[in-house]
Amino acid sequence: MHKLEGHFATPNGSKYLQQLCKHFGHKIDVAFTENEGTATFAFGAAKLTSDESGLTIRFELEDADKLPAAKGVIDSHLERFAFREDFKNMDWSV
Repeated sequence: MHKLEGHFATPNGSKYLQQLCKHFGHKIDVAFTENEGTATFAFGAAKLTSDESGLTIRFELEDADKLPAAKGVIDSHLERFAFREDFKNMDWSV
């Protein structure tokens, strides 16, 4: 199992969590509240959490080759949603 965690320091973590979950919910299984969510992608499940420090997303992936896809789907969507904060990518750690 390969673990991947990304963090985006922002005062709008809850807003982005909900926006991501609503958007992804049109194509995949998603469940969320104001501060927690899960999104089940084909490459693995994501757990989203938000608090006063920002937005954190954790993946547990079977295949290490899927790490770039997991990062890419989150970063590309947040780049559009968080453009006012000049977002480029999450701070990812493996």
